[in-house]
Amino acid sequence: MAPAALVDDGKNTMASQLVDRLREAIVSGRLEAGSKINLERARERFGVSLSPLREALARLISDGLVVFEDNRGYRVAPVSPANLAEITQLREEFEVLALRQAIALGTIDWEGDVMRALHRLNRVERDPGQPETLERWESYHREFHLTLIAGCRMPLLLKFCGVLLTLNDRYRRTFLRRVPGGDRNVAQEHGEIAQGAVARDADFACARLREHIHRTGTNLQRHLAAAAVP
Repeated sequence: MAPAALVDDGKNTMASQLVDRLREAIVSGRLEAGSKINLERARERFGVSLSPLREALARLISDGLVVFEDNRGYRVAPVSPANLAEITQLREEFEVLALRQAIALGTIDWEGDVMRALHRLNRVERDPGQPETLERWESYHREFHLTLIAGCRMPLLLKFCGVLLTLNDRYRRTFLRRVPGGDRNVAQEHGEIAQGAVARDADFACARLREHIHRTGTNLQRHLAAAAVP
C-alpha cells in the first residue's frame, strides 16, 4: 500500500514528515542496515522533490541512522557489536544522569506523568502475531523512558538521550522482535524504576535504570552475535 501523501501544513514541513517516516522505516528494520537508499525511488515513493528528501537524509545522518559515502551515496547506517556497545554505555551514563537530575528537580506533575506513562505501557500486551500491539507498545515504551527523565531541565541532555534511545530501539526492534521478554520481567523492571523515581530514591532508581539498560544491551549483543553466524 502506498504511503499517505506528504503535505506541508506550515507546522510539519515535508522534510520533517519524511524524517519521521524514514526514521521509522530504519528503526523498525523495514530499511535494512547497510542498504542503499535510492534517491529517485524514494522521491517517487513519497511524491517529493529532491530538496526535502536531501534535507531529511541530512537530519538522519546527524542522528546516526544514515551515512553518506563519496561515490556510493546514501546508505542506512550499518549495525555492529562495537556500535551497540557504545550506544549502551552512553545510555547508561546519560540517562542515569538525567534521571538523577529529574528526581532532584521534577515537580509533582512530573511524578504523575511518570506513573501515567508506566500505566499506559503496562496496559499494552505484546503479541508477535499482532503487529499493531507491538507498534503500540513501542510507542508507549519510548514515552515511558523519555518521561522518566523529562524533569531534568537539561534540554541538550534530553536531546542526546532521545537520539541514543532511537539508536538503541533500532537494535532492540530488529533483534528482539520475537523475544519481547525472554527470561526477564520487563514490566517489573520498569515498575521498580518508576516507583523509585517518584519516591525520590535516586540511588535505587538510578541503579535499577542502569541495570535495565545494561541487561538489554547484553541480550542484544548475544542476539546480534547469533544473527552473524552463517
